[in-house]
Amino acid sequence: MRDTSGTKTSNKRAAARFSRLSILIAVSASALLALVGPTHAAPAKDPLPADIPGYQAALNAVKSADVRNAVCRFLRTPVPTGDTGTPVQTIPETAEPCQGLPVFTIKDPVARNEITPGFVAGTAKPLPAEAIKLTQLVSSLSATVNGRNATVMLAPDQSGGGWHLAAVRDGDSDAAYASKATVGTLVFTEPQIRGWYQLKLFTVEPLNDQAREGLGGRASVSLGDYQKLVKARYADKLPGSEYDATGYSSGYSLQRTKDDASSSALLLASGSGTALVLVGGAAVLYRRRRASTR
Repeated sequence: MRDTSGTKTSNKRAAARFSRLSILIAVSASALLALVGPTHAAPAKDPLPADIPGYQAALNAVKSADVRNAVCRFLRTPVPTGDTGTPVQTIPETAEPCQGLPVFTIKDPVARNEITPGFVAGTAKPLPAEAIKLTQLVSSLSATVNGRNATVMLAPDQSGGGWHLAAVRDGDSDAAYASKATVGTLVFTEPQIRGWYQLKLFTVEPLNDQAREGLGGRASVSLGDYQKLVKARYADKLPGSEYDATGYSSGYSLQRTKDDASSSALLLASGSGTALVLVGGAAVLYRRRRASTR
């Protein structure tokens, strides 16, 4: 008879090596994703994204009648023109604010990530988990309404675990860029210049013109080099600095475009979601950024 013991032993060794290789690949992939941090990509229907706390509450919020009515009131109100000096416009309460408007739905929210103050100050290490943080959730509309797009912005509840309507912004660029996150990448904004970037491991790549300008025209930089750039731009403008003490916001602008100015008009909602006002974008952004940095 043919002796197959050697063949069996060889097959077992090959199987063992393949098993160890599979385990190594799986562990390496897990470590890589852990290093990069949560992707905050467009959420799947089932299961809910585990990296966004209280995501079911966010879904409930954007699907609620109160938020939909707020969006309809916003779409019925003309956007103020000009960056400054625009008087506050009170949006009148109506029994059926969506009546007569084209049919639309509010998409599932996605994460809006920003650079952290510690990263800007240089006290945080240039690591994804320390450089980027989740600040808001944003949702866009399924269709334009009377030629307009809008973005619903949710903020986390102070008690934690929930989300509430913070604002409705004209345009849908925030949600469009935030939705570009993929498995193993992070998308984040440098809000001071409205720059949007994608982080792949430790490489920062621009997603819009403002970001490309922020990187000095380069196609990509390391996360460490990007930290040097934002530190040079904002470190002396953080809370407690002379810049902050003189009453300026912590923001910074290379050069604002007309599109950026018009898209910054906000619909602000009170905690109850009933009192709504539309104001010029610049003043609101100033107060919001100043409050957020404190």
